[in-house]
Amino acid sequence: MQALTETEVEILDKTVDQDIQKLVIYNDDINTFDWVIATLIEVCGHSNEQAEQCTIIIHYKGKCSVKEGAFEELKGMRNEICRRGISAEIH
Repeated sequence: MQALTETEVEILDKTVDQDIQKLVIYNDDINTFDWVIATLIEVCGHSNEQAEQCTIIIHYKGKCSVKEGAFEELKGMRNEICRRGISAEIH
């Protein structure tokens, strides 16, 4: 097995140091499928198909993890989703 380069070690250290969080959206009786789909596309960068699948999971399961990443990366997305009237939390 070949030893890692200094750059590869730095990348691994950064990856391990980041605590991966999940952005979770919750179901409600207020927002429409189309509104949630549009929000996922605009805020999270989902494809139409990905947004539709997440929205169906939210509807039937009550919640769905729609994005993973570092807390700081997800915070702005969560804030914008909540600003649009959709319940979201970072776990």
